Amino acid sequence: MKAIKSNKEFNNLIKSDVPVLLDFYADWCGPCKVLMPTVEALAEEYKGKVEIRKVNIDKNQAIAQKFGVKSIPQLFFMKGNKVLDKLKGGVGEHIIRKKLDKIAKA
Repeated sequence: MKAIKSNKEFNNLIKSDVPVLLDFYADWCGPCKVLMPTVEALAEEYKGKVEIRKVNIDKNQAIAQKFGVKSIPQLFFMKGNKVLDKLKGGVGEHIIRKKLDKIAKA
């Protein structure tokens, strides 16, 4: 799973018509560390269907502010420049999978 490292990279990603899951996290965040293996496994499974990227809020504060991220982990499900859904906190794989399936078909 790739990390977004710049605003330019983020802007290019959301300009495409590919569905996107953004995983906002920080290296020091315990719940983020618990969720990360699930998101990484889903990134492999949904390769070619949904672009799953992680966004470190400490390194990409402007992107985190744009989305109003005040707590982590937070997942944003997008298509184009539009947020279709979001989840906060540690959530189960089945809930994330359900939302990924929905945006993959959108």
